Amino acid sequence: MATMYDVPADDLIEALADDLADRLEEPEWGAFAKSGVDKELPPEQDDFWATRAASLLRKVSDRGPIGVERLSTEYGGAKGGSNRYRVAPDKRADGSKNLIRTILQQLEDEGLVETAEGEGRRITAEGQSLLDDPAGQVLDELDRPELERYA
Repeated sequence: MATMYDVPADDLIEALADDLADRLEEPEWGAFAKSGVDKELPPEQDDFWATRAASLLRKVSDRGPIGVERLSTEYGGAKGGSNRYRVAPDKRADGSKNLIRTILQQLEDEGLVETAEGEGRRITAEGQSLLDDPAGQVLDELDRPELERYA
């Protein structure tokens, strides 16, 4: 059985986002919210909410129990002193805590993540199996071109 460690993260997140798109609903404000202080505009991806949820589920599984503060640090970036002219050196900026917290609450409602008192959030058995199922499919898709080439 394949696990999330056996496949590339990008492929796993893309496959998992397809599964989560039906389960999670983007709030009305989600289309207009920036994903961090360092961003000038909201994300342009059509499936941004599901993709970020898949990424968060993978991070909680990998690094959990983990809190919103640390996750916002991981999704942050560099905010320039002056975005247009780059006069001042860049400073560190966190990602949107509201966006992360809302997605984690939705994942909690689905039973994929649970709260560990005083430690943050960790993945449940159902969430781990949801991660491992697409991992097996992605691994099969990755192996097929190699098998066809040598046949």
